[in-house]
Amino acid sequence: MMNVFFEGALKSGVSDSLKSLYGMEAGIDSIHFQETKKEFEGDVTLVTFPFIKSSKKSPEETGKEIGKYLEEKTNFIASFNVVKGFLNLVITEEFWKNFFLTVSADPSWLFDPTKNETLSRGKKFLMVEYSSPNTNKPLHLGHVRNNLLGYSVAGILEAAGHRVMKVNLVNDRGVHICKSMLAWKKFGHGETPESSGMKGDHLVGKYYVLYDRKYKEEVEHLVNKGTVREEAEKKAPLQLEIQDMLRKWEAGDKETLDLWNLMNGWVYKGFDVTYKKLGVGFDKMYYESNVYLLGKKIVEEGEEKKVFFRKEDGSVWVDLTDVGLDQKLLLRGDGTSVYITQDLGTAQLRFDEFPGLDQLIYVVGNEQEYHFKVLKEIFKKLKRPWVDGLFHLSYGMVDLPSGKMKSREGTVVDADDLIKEITEEAEMTTKALGKLDDFDSEEAKHLYHVIGMGALKYFILKVDPKKRMLFNPAESIDFNGHTGPFVQYTFARIRSVMRKGENVNFSVSLSLQNIRMTKEEKHLVRLIYNYPSVASEAAAGLSPALIANYVYELAKAFNHFYHDHVIVDEAAMELSVFRLQLSALTAAVISRSMNMLGIEVPEKM
Repeated sequence: MMNVFFEGALKSGVSDSLKSLYGMEAGIDSIHFQETKKEFEGDVTLVTFPFIKSSKKSPEETGKEIGKYLEEKTNFIASFNVVKGFLNLVITEEFWKNFFLTVSADPSWLFDPTKNETLSRGKKFLMVEYSSPNTNKPLHLGHVRNNLLGYSVAGILEAAGHRVMKVNLVNDRGVHICKSMLAWKKFGHGETPESSGMKGDHLVGKYYVLYDRKYKEEVEHLVNKGTVREEAEKKAPLQLEIQDMLRKWEAGDKETLDLWNLMNGWVYKGFDVTYKKLGVGFDKMYYESNVYLLGKKIVEEGEEKKVFFRKEDGSVWVDLTDVGLDQKLLLRGDGTSVYITQDLGTAQLRFDEFPGLDQLIYVVGNEQEYHFKVLKEIFKKLKRPWVDGLFHLSYGMVDLPSGKMKSREGTVVDADDLIKEITEEAEMTTKALGKLDDFDSEEAKHLYHVIGMGALKYFILKVDPKKRMLFNPAESIDFNGHTGPFVQYTFARIRSVMRKGENVNFSVSLSLQNIRMTKEEKHLVRLIYNYPSVASEAAAGLSPALIANYVYELAKAFNHFYHDHVIVDEAAMELSVFRLQLSALTAAVISRSMNMLGIEVPEKM
């Protein structure tokens, strides 16, 4: 099957041309192509600058000589042109026809890593950690980007043939959790999700915000009475009570643990509802309360090996100044752990639990980049053999037109509110366009959710993970823009075309000998051909943005094809079969691509 796919043969051809023309030995791995820019004729482009030292000619002249050699010596180069140092190669129509016939007969070649060498670059066992919420507040817009990014990255890696485990580490203990608990205990008057009509995570979040307000009032009261602010922040009654509650929790005090279990139970029920709406899930859940003590054993080990040191107050530290970082606290003087203590324990636990694990990918915002550098350097000093398997997928923050979000001040955009708002936007837009017959049926309500979530997920995932982004719900719903609903609508349009073509006789022998592919048809076939390499690149770079932008280009190309061509023509049966099969292949690639983004594509819209 691989004889119809040209990368290897083309690289060999270039290598042969360099040796024949200039006596230059160039390995296949050192020869790279790029897609030809839209303003020039061509399918692939070779940059000639690396070869001019051997050719002793200008980049243009070098390109012309290589192009002429390939045109004469290979059977899949139709023509070429040179623009400065760029050799643009036009692949023969016969090649594209052979490719199309091959994948039409066996579409799985595009998607199956066991059949496609481009898609599969060695199977690995990977763990992707994402979400990692705190049980003191509901999920917000920042968590939404985290969850969608983590779930999509896992899907892309699975599509590339890797074994992937999706995990969530719930931050269910610590001083921030105690703040919600203490506020509810002092000011809650027994309020429950049932009595308040609130989701459990929203109720607990309400008391986290209330704690912050009450604490600030106490600090201001002390300052007004003459206490220095820094001192007031340490001596405020609520601050002292929080420290006492945390000590009681770590000591296993029954009353404190009962309150903790009660309120965390409310939060977990709330989280489950939000995760279901987002369409994300996990293979394994970890809880900080179960694993934070594991880090203390590693701290003891580090002390014994003289990798860590203890200060006079009893606190334990690691000195990382030799690698350009600072000294880092690992254990407080009173013996309580800090955030990184827990991460030391969970990293060790995972590699112990799963001996074949190749990489642990942390999907965490870029404000934690220093933290993960420290984590990795500590394990290097401890000489863990798997240390290079730790990887931080750092992503940018999400802003809104109104500015940055702050949890403690209650100015976050709640994930449930966001999902509700975007579903309503989808409903209003769909009704305004008159795209449904029965707007109030259960099927329609499900469709509004599918379109809304498609809009939300696509808008977030089309942005490079490393970039900070501005989220605009109204903009994300546009059926004609660079959006999820545009891609979803294109898929539904193709399915409608396929239904109209149900009476076409697919037993017609499709040789394409009598068909001359149009520019739009060739462009679609080329984009479908590119799918495995895009999927492979997305997996290697952990970037859903590559998939999102690719599938948009594919949807856009299909719409151009649809508007300019009659797809089903009973007077031209072979042409109809070709165009219907081209439409079906396009739909299959759209569906697979959107699935990797965690986006559902509806049969009708």
